[in-house]
Amino acid sequence: MCEIFHKFIMGLRDFLKDYFLGFWDYETPKVMVVKNKTLGVIYRSVQCLVITYFIWYVFISQKAYQESETRPESSVYTLMKGTAVHGDDILDTVEYARPSEGGDVISTILRREVTYDQKQGTCAEHFKVANANCTRDSDCVQGEVDFNGHGRRTGRCVQYYNHTFKTCEIQTWCPIEEYAVIREPALVEAINFTVFIRNSIHFPRFKVLRGNIKDATQKRNIRKYLNKCQYNEEKEPYCPNFRLGYIADQANEKFSELCRTGGVIGVFINWYCNLDLDPSNCKPTYSFRRLDLRKDQASAGYYFRFAKYYSREGVESRTLIKAYGIRLDVIVHGHAGKFSPIPTIISTVTAMTSIGICTIICDWIMLTFIDKNEVYSDRKFDEVIKEPTASIPTELSFIHSYGSNLSDLSDGVPL
Repeated sequence: MCEIFHKFIMGLRDFLKDYFLGFWDYETPKVMVVKNKTLGVIYRSVQCLVITYFIWYVFISQKAYQESETRPESSVYTLMKGTAVHGDDILDTVEYARPSEGGDVISTILRREVTYDQKQGTCAEHFKVANANCTRDSDCVQGEVDFNGHGRRTGRCVQYYNHTFKTCEIQTWCPIEEYAVIREPALVEAINFTVFIRNSIHFPRFKVLRGNIKDATQKRNIRKYLNKCQYNEEKEPYCPNFRLGYIADQANEKFSELCRTGGVIGVFINWYCNLDLDPSNCKPTYSFRRLDLRKDQASAGYYFRFAKYYSREGVESRTLIKAYGIRLDVIVHGHAGKFSPIPTIISTVTAMTSIGICTIICDWIMLTFIDKNEVYSDRKFDEVIKEPTASIPTELSFIHSYGSNLSDLSDGVPL
């Protein structure tokens, strides 16, 4: 047992000694010319791929020579414009826009479901509410509130309006919406409504402030321009007026379907500015996409409720309106870049050092697939303990005194 332990200690000592002495060894690469066409083609091809990647993708596409800013300061102002005829009524922005002058979110009412003349009182609960159907008063618990229902139960079982069956009586705004609602036709004229979107963006690092409205020397001229123009990506890129029909088309949505269910559409304003060029080239691009999920048809679309209150014969009453419409969420993205020597130097050094991967790949191919007789490996790795006084020629290589060892292995070497 003691002998085994002694051998273990001696082996551990020798290992630590060799590791310590080897730690102070110096390794230097040796140049060895291998005249193998296959290996040469692979080497130059990998070099070409690495250089092409850095020139085309890193420097030209990603502009790695620039200092960039991706979190600009932005402000958005929106305004809905348009007038529609709805029966005998004339609707303006106060009627259908929420809010009439908004920030980065604005909605437009396209269709309404109206419940007129609701008053506080008691009436029958809707029959689709859980445990609302009854045959006698004992089926209804007094004071119980179903949060999926419409109000507080009185404990009575009453006839469901003019039907033959009965439901529990509740205290709420009567009549309930599901029974007395009136569905109005869609506001199809809204397809020509326009939304005015004013956006200003500031890149504080570069002290650059830009807007999405065309500059003009006189305010009168810009007002005339804004009253007449419609956005067009090629002809009018600085016009901030967008038709709702155009927005729906760009988002690949049918306007008639939006009138039926409503929907949320994102208006993306993208600023990609190369500040090495003239500032006039820093202009926005727009994209549109439906944001709300449509997989769950029960909750698909966009709608909201609001009420108009009034007093009739001293009794507070209200008109409940369930409004379906389009909600526009304006989302701004910004990226600005400008030449800077620091990222240029870092990217250049990275490109130069990455070319070294070509040598690693070719060495691996040479030693793994080509060097069957270990001819290359014998010449690639040398261990020099003492510096020789004179060069010793061999039959496969010749060592020159240039300061580095140079070996020339041609195709004549048997593999």
